Amino acid sequence: MEEITTRQKKINKVMENRHQGIIVLEDIHDPHNAAAVWRSADAFGFGKIYIIFDQEKVFNPKKVGKASSSSANKWLDFEIFKSTSECYKKLKEEGYKIYATVLDGEAKDLSLSDIRSQEKTAIVLGNEHRGLSQMAIEGADQKIYIPMLGMVQSLNLSVTAGILMWEYGRQKGSKI
Repeated sequence: MEEITTRQKKINKVMENRHQGIIVLEDIHDPHNAAAVWRSADAFGFGKIYIIFDQEKVFNPKKVGKASSSSANKWLDFEIFKSTSECYKKLKEEGYKIYATVLDGEAKDLSLSDIRSQEKTAIVLGNEHRGLSQMAIEGADQKIYIPMLGMVQSLNLSVTAGILMWEYGRQKGSKI
């Protein structure tokens, strides 16, 4: 019987600890911002990234951000969509609850959201300048936000994604 290598053991352990969550990026303008999200996704146990290119120029996630993502893109599965409705349709068919990141009166504090009770979760982040499209917001099951104490009410895309993924893992009981 063939001996399992140390590297193979690590890969197996990482795969066993992956979340059922999906990170969805809608119309991200800067591919390097997206690549920084991939690095956090791998670090926090996410294996799938859905990317929507409705208004922004399409880029290949497997070829972008080798340095900024520390090659995390080779450990992730990507799916590309031409529209938000196409992506949301697939997520709904697969039984995902969709959480849109947005600042408005109906959004729920991330720490008070019901992410922990969901088997399958999709967290949607929007464009660096415009945020999420109206379709992405209206099509979501729940709107969430990260509470902030300062005057600024927004963060860099990759910082926001990192906080969201960490909180998701915390609520799910991950041993990070």
